[in-house]
Amino acid sequence: MMKITVPIVIALAAAPLYLAGFQLTLLTEILIFALFAMSLDLQMGYARMFSFGHVAPYGAGAYIAAFAMMHGCSLPWAILLSLVIVTILAVPIGWLCTRASGVAFAMLTLAIGQLTFAIVFKWDKVTGGSDGLSGFVRNPGPLGLEGFASREGFYWLALGITVALFLLAREFVRSPLGTAIVGARESEQRAVAIGYRPRSLRVVAFVASNALAGIAGALHAGFLLFVSPEILHWSLSGHVIIAVILGGTGTLIGPMIGAALFVLAHHELSAVTDSWPLVMGLLFIFIVIAAPQGLWGFKATIESKLSARKSNRFGAKNATS
Repeated sequence: MMKITVPIVIALAAAPLYLAGFQLTLLTEILIFALFAMSLDLQMGYARMFSFGHVAPYGAGAYIAAFAMMHGCSLPWAILLSLVIVTILAVPIGWLCTRASGVAFAMLTLAIGQLTFAIVFKWDKVTGGSDGLSGFVRNPGPLGLEGFASREGFYWLALGITVALFLLAREFVRSPLGTAIVGARESEQRAVAIGYRPRSLRVVAFVASNALAGIAGALHAGFLLFVSPEILHWSLSGHVIIAVILGGTGTLIGPMIGAALFVLAHHELSAVTDSWPLVMGLLFIFIVIAAPQGLWGFKATIESKLSARKSNRFGAKNATS
């Protein structure tokens, strides 16, 4: 994976040097949505917890960052504040939701998401209600980080955070704790037999997933300099689930690829036809049928088959010689 990831990161880092303004803005949107999709994969792909309300931490992170920037907080500190508050809130919510599993868990997360939407919509004195929050800027703060206020500076910030969190998430899933989460997903009885508490492991995956979603939401607020209740609508949860499935669950990088495909397809198709959801649905069906394990899983399957053929040919040559 490193052979593929490093050149991609280098090309992305140099993007402001060769992309036009709109293209760079689109790429920034892709990075934020890719981080959002990766955050869902932590609980959906590795802990097998299907969330229909993943917009709750995403929207909460966006509103917290927007509110902080409205009161003079710099962008990096606003992102950090969103991370801390969303993580703290995720602990009791995760403890509540993980009391259930399967469809019941999904419905609980959907209820939490809709409850968050209702709170934001009705608490208009703080959240702005249906009008949302606007009129804030990317303050440089005491460190004098004026570069983040520009389009290029914010892009590099979003890229740096996304790459850093991808590497952190990859180490997390490879760690003994991440391995235990996957083991509890496959067999709770075996996890209990060797001394783990499956529900506690699910809570950890839930909190880690929500924390990354909160950071993605904060980046969303810093990107658009506007937030509204639309980012808490259940349809956005459906979009990010599609991105995760398209790319391949349990791979981290797969959902990021799926997110990029989703955003690009949305922009291109919506410019051509008003019926873009229908075309997106047909595209989704085709990819799911052709690659049930997602695009990244399909790539891994092709590589394993090619390597198997090479080893068989090598073995046959050695046998004849």
